[in-house]
Amino acid sequence: QRLFSLEDVEVGMIGRRALLISSSVVHPTAYLEHASPHIESFLAKQYPDKDAPILFVPFAKKNHDAYAKQADDAFQKIGFKIQSIHSMNPEQAISEAKAVFVGGGNTFRLLKTLYDLNVLDKLRAKILSGIPYIGASAGTNLATVNIRTTNDMPIVFPPSFDALNLVPFNINPHYLDPDPNSTHQGETREQRIKEFHEDNTNVVVGLREGCILRIEENSVKLLGTKNARIFYHDKIATEHEPDSDLSFLLSKQ
Repeated sequence: QRLFSLEDVEVGMIGRRALLISSSVVHPTAYLEHASPHIESFLAKQYPDKDAPILFVPFAKKNHDAYAKQADDAFQKIGFKIQSIHSMNPEQAISEAKAVFVGGGNTFRLLKTLYDLNVLDKLRAKILSGIPYIGASAGTNLATVNIRTTNDMPIVFPPSFDALNLVPFNINPHYLDPDPNSTHQGETREQRIKEFHEDNTNVVVGLREGCILRIEENSVKLLGTKNARIFYHDKIATEHEPDSDLSFLLSKQ
Protein backbone atom coordinates (compact mmCIF):
# COMPACT_ATOMS: atom_id res chain seq x y z
CA GLN A 1 0.00 0.00 0.00
CA ARG A 2 1.29 3.44 -0.95
CA LEU A 3 2.04 5.92 1.82
CA PHE A 4 1.16 9.00 -0.24
CA SER A 5 -1.36 10.23 -2.80
CA LEU A 6 -1.51 12.72 -5.66
CA GLU A 7 -2.78 15.39 -3.26
CA ASP A 8 0.65 15.32 -1.59
CA VAL A 9 2.20 17.08 -4.56
CA GLU A 10 -0.56 19.67 -4.91
CA VAL A 11 -0.01 21.42 -1.57
CA GLY A 12 3.65 22.32 -2.10
CA MET A 13 6.75 20.39 -1.15
CA ILE A 14 9.23 22.61 0.61
CA GLY A 15 12.04 20.06 0.50
CA ARG A 16 11.73 19.18 -3.18
CA ARG A 17 14.93 19.59 -5.25
CA ALA A 18 15.17 17.71 -8.53
CA LEU A 19 17.08 17.84 -11.80
CA LEU A 20 15.21 15.85 -14.43
CA ILE A 21 17.20 15.11 -17.58
CA SER A 22 15.53 13.88 -20.76
CA SER A 23 18.38 11.67 -21.90
CA SER A 24 21.78 10.56 -20.62
CA VAL A 25 23.38 11.08 -24.04
CA VAL A 26 22.85 13.82 -26.61
CA HIS A 27 24.56 13.37 -29.96
CA PRO A 28 27.50 13.74 -30.41
CA THR A 29 28.55 14.03 -26.74
CA ALA A 30 29.53 11.32 -24.23
CA TYR A 31 27.43 9.92 -21.38
CA LEU A 32 26.03 12.83 -19.27
CA GLU A 33 28.48 15.27 -20.88
CA HIS A 34 25.76 17.67 -22.04
CA ALA A 35 24.19 17.72 -18.57
CA SER A 36 27.39 17.92 -16.50
CA PRO A 37 27.43 21.74 -16.10
CA HIS A 38 23.82 21.65 -14.90
CA ILE A 39 24.52 18.74 -12.53
CA GLU A 40 27.53 20.56 -11.08
CA SER A 41 25.54 23.77 -10.61
CA PHE A 42 22.60 21.90 -9.09
CA LEU A 43 24.79 20.10 -6.56
CA ALA A 44 27.06 23.05 -5.73
CA LYS A 45 24.77 24.46 -3.03
CA GLN A 46 24.72 21.20 -1.07
CA TYR A 47 28.16 19.85 -2.01
CA PRO A 48 30.65 22.72 -1.63
CA ASP A 49 33.47 20.28 -0.87
CA LYS A 50 32.25 17.45 -3.09
CA ASP A 51 33.27 14.99 -0.41
CA ALA A 52 30.11 12.92 0.15
CA PRO A 53 29.31 10.18 -2.40
CA ILE A 54 26.11 10.41 -4.42
CA LEU A 55 23.82 7.41 -4.13
CA PHE A 56 23.39 5.83 -7.56
CA VAL A 57 20.35 3.71 -8.43
CA PRO A 58 21.30 1.45 -11.40
CA PHE A 59 18.19 -0.75 -11.47
CA ALA A 60 16.97 0.38 -14.91
CA LYS A 61 19.77 -1.74 -16.44
CA LYS A 62 20.69 -5.37 -15.90
CA ASN A 63 24.46 -5.09 -15.35
CA HIS A 64 24.63 -3.01 -12.19
CA ASP A 65 28.40 -3.14 -11.79
CA ALA A 66 29.10 -1.88 -15.31
CA TYR A 67 26.44 0.81 -15.03
CA ALA A 68 27.77 2.03 -11.69
CA LYS A 69 31.26 2.36 -13.21
CA GLN A 70 29.90 4.31 -16.16
CA ALA A 71 28.08 6.71 -13.83
CA ASP A 72 31.08 7.05 -11.53
CA ASP A 73 33.39 7.83 -14.45
CA ALA A 74 31.03 10.61 -15.58
CA PHE A 75 30.63 12.13 -12.12
CA GLN A 76 34.36 11.91 -11.38
CA LYS A 77 34.95 14.28 -14.29
CA ILE A 78 33.09 17.02 -12.40
CA GLY A 79 34.59 16.11 -9.04
CA PHE A 80 31.90 13.90 -7.49
CA LYS A 81 31.90 10.27 -6.37
CA ILE A 82 29.24 7.60 -6.88
CA GLN A 83 28.22 4.87 -4.46
CA SER A 84 25.77 2.35 -5.94
CA ILE A 85 22.78 1.12 -3.96
CA HIS A 86 23.11 -2.39 -5.40
CA SER A 87 26.32 -2.96 -3.41
CA MET A 88 24.80 -1.77 -0.12
CA ASN A 89 21.89 -2.45 2.18
CA PRO A 90 19.19 -0.52 0.26
CA GLU A 91 17.33 0.87 3.25
CA GLN A 92 20.52 1.97 4.99
CA ALA A 93 21.86 3.46 1.76
CA ILE A 94 18.74 5.60 1.36
CA SER A 95 18.76 6.60 5.00
CA GLU A 96 22.35 7.84 4.75
CA ALA A 97 22.10 9.38 1.26
CA LYS A 98 23.12 13.01 0.74
CA ALA A 99 22.02 13.05 -2.91
CA VAL A 100 20.52 10.54 -5.35
CA PHE A 101 21.09 9.87 -9.04
CA VAL A 102 18.77 7.45 -10.84
CA GLY A 103 20.05 6.42 -14.25
CA GLY A 104 18.21 5.60 -17.45
CA GLY A 105 17.32 2.27 -18.97
CA ASN A 106 14.05 0.37 -18.73
CA THR A 107 11.56 2.21 -16.54
CA PHE A 108 9.46 -0.89 -15.79
CA ARG A 109 12.52 -2.78 -14.54
CA LEU A 110 13.57 0.21 -12.42
CA LEU A 111 10.19 0.64 -10.77
CA LYS A 112 9.65 -3.08 -10.20
CA THR A 113 13.01 -3.42 -8.46
CA LEU A 114 12.25 -0.54 -6.12
CA TYR A 115 8.87 -2.10 -5.28
CA ASP A 116 10.47 -5.52 -4.79
CA LEU A 117 12.99 -4.02 -2.36
CA ASN A 118 10.18 -2.13 -0.59
CA VAL A 119 12.11 1.15 -0.76
CA LEU A 120 10.09 3.39 -3.09
CA ASP A 121 8.29 5.25 -0.31
CA LYS A 122 11.49 5.45 1.73
CA LEU A 123 13.29 6.98 -1.22
CA ARG A 124 10.53 9.55 -1.72
CA ALA A 125 10.54 10.53 1.95
CA LYS A 126 14.32 10.96 1.87
CA ILE A 127 14.16 13.18 -1.22
CA LEU A 128 11.47 15.34 0.35
CA SER A 129 13.68 15.83 3.39
CA GLY A 130 15.68 18.13 1.10
CA ILE A 131 18.39 16.05 -0.57
CA PRO A 132 18.98 16.62 -4.30
CA TYR A 133 17.45 14.13 -6.75
CA ILE A 134 18.88 13.72 -10.25
CA GLY A 135 17.09 11.57 -12.80
CA ALA A 136 17.94 10.75 -16.40
CA SER A 137 15.41 9.21 -18.79
CA ALA A 138 13.92 6.33 -16.74
CA GLY A 139 15.07 8.17 -13.62
CA THR A 140 13.14 11.21 -14.83
CA ASN A 141 10.02 9.12 -15.39
CA LEU A 142 10.41 7.75 -11.87
CA ALA A 143 10.14 11.25 -10.39
CA THR A 144 6.66 11.82 -11.79
CA VAL A 145 3.16 10.69 -10.84
CA ASN A 146 3.44 7.41 -12.71
CA ILE A 147 5.37 5.79 -15.55
CA ARG A 148 2.48 5.60 -18.03
CA THR A 149 4.16 7.98 -20.49
CA THR A 150 7.48 6.15 -20.73
CA ASN A 151 8.66 4.98 -24.16
CA ASP A 152 9.88 1.64 -22.79
CA MET A 153 8.54 -1.86 -23.36
CA PRO A 154 7.01 -3.53 -20.28
CA ILE A 155 9.66 -6.25 -20.08
CA VAL A 156 8.70 -6.83 -16.44
CA PHE A 157 5.55 -5.92 -14.57
CA PRO A 158 5.71 -3.80 -11.39
CA PRO A 159 2.81 -4.14 -8.94
CA SER A 160 1.78 -0.56 -9.78
CA PHE A 161 2.68 2.13 -12.30
CA ASP A 162 2.69 4.70 -9.48
CA ALA A 163 6.12 6.29 -9.12
CA LEU A 164 7.82 8.74 -6.74
CA ASN A 165 5.17 11.41 -7.28
CA LEU A 166 7.57 14.29 -6.67
CA VAL A 167 5.70 16.40 -9.22
CA PRO A 168 2.00 16.43 -10.24
CA PHE A 169 2.61 15.81 -13.95
CA ASN A 170 3.93 13.17 -16.30
CA ILE A 171 7.00 13.36 -18.53
CA ASN A 172 7.77 11.82 -21.90
CA PRO A 173 11.58 11.75 -22.16
CA HIS A 174 13.30 11.61 -25.56
CA TYR A 175 10.27 13.34 -27.07
CA LEU A 176 10.38 13.22 -30.87
CA ASP A 177 8.56 15.52 -33.27
CA PRO A 178 6.65 13.95 -36.16
CA ASP A 179 8.71 13.69 -39.35
CA PRO A 180 6.57 15.14 -42.19
CA ASN A 181 8.66 13.23 -44.76
CA SER A 182 8.36 9.84 -43.08
CA THR A 183 6.28 7.04 -44.64
CA HIS A 184 6.11 5.18 -41.31
CA GLN A 185 2.48 4.37 -40.47
CA GLY A 186 2.86 3.79 -36.72
CA GLU A 187 1.72 6.34 -34.16
CA THR A 188 3.82 9.43 -33.56
CA ARG A 189 4.85 10.34 -30.04
CA GLU A 190 2.24 13.11 -30.03
CA GLN A 191 -0.46 10.62 -31.01
CA ARG A 192 0.62 8.31 -28.17
CA ILE A 193 0.30 11.17 -25.68
CA LYS A 194 -3.13 12.05 -27.05
CA GLU A 195 -4.12 8.42 -26.44
CA PHE A 196 -2.94 8.83 -22.86
CA HIS A 197 -5.18 11.88 -22.51
CA GLU A 198 -8.22 9.95 -23.70
CA ASP A 199 -8.18 8.21 -20.30
CA ASN A 200 -6.02 10.49 -18.11
CA THR A 201 -5.92 14.19 -17.27
CA ASN A 202 -2.32 14.65 -16.08
CA VAL A 203 -0.28 17.23 -17.95
CA VAL A 204 2.51 15.57 -19.97
CA VAL A 205 5.80 17.38 -20.53
CA GLY A 206 7.50 16.25 -23.72
CA LEU A 207 11.24 16.66 -23.10
CA ARG A 208 13.25 16.59 -26.29
CA GLU A 209 16.79 15.25 -25.99
CA GLY A 210 18.81 18.14 -24.58
CA CYS A 211 16.00 19.33 -22.26
CA ILE A 212 16.39 19.44 -18.47
CA LEU A 213 13.93 20.51 -15.77
CA ARG A 214 15.38 22.07 -12.62
CA ILE A 215 12.93 21.99 -9.73
CA GLU A 216 13.59 23.91 -6.52
CA GLU A 217 10.76 23.69 -4.00
CA ASN A 218 7.83 25.25 -5.93
CA SER A 219 9.84 26.53 -8.89
CA VAL A 220 10.44 24.80 -12.24
CA LYS A 221 12.87 26.09 -14.88
CA LEU A 222 13.54 24.61 -18.30
CA LEU A 223 17.26 24.25 -19.00
CA GLY A 224 19.25 22.83 -21.88
CA THR A 225 19.29 23.44 -25.60
CA LYS A 226 15.84 22.40 -26.87
CA ASN A 227 12.24 23.50 -26.48
CA ALA A 228 9.87 21.44 -24.37
CA ARG A 229 6.35 20.65 -25.58
CA ILE A 230 3.60 20.50 -22.96
CA PHE A 231 0.44 18.50 -23.60
CA TYR A 232 -2.92 18.99 -21.89
CA HIS A 233 -6.03 16.83 -21.91
CA ASP A 234 -8.34 19.77 -22.60
CA LYS A 235 -6.36 22.29 -24.66
CA ILE A 236 -3.77 22.66 -27.41
CA ALA A 237 -0.14 21.73 -26.66
CA THR A 238 2.29 24.58 -26.02
CA GLU A 239 5.97 25.11 -26.83
CA HIS A 240 8.44 26.51 -24.30
CA GLU A 241 11.99 27.72 -24.91
CA PRO A 242 15.06 27.08 -22.71
CA ASP A 243 15.18 29.29 -19.59
CA SER A 244 11.37 29.39 -19.45
CA ASP A 245 9.69 29.47 -16.05
CA LEU A 246 7.40 26.42 -15.91
CA SER A 247 6.42 26.73 -12.25
CA PHE A 248 2.75 26.62 -13.25
CA LEU A 249 3.24 22.88 -13.74
CA LEU A 250 3.31 22.45 -9.97
CA SER A 251 -0.17 23.85 -9.49
CA LYS A 252 -3.28 21.73 -9.86
CA GLN A 253 -4.22 21.63 -13.54
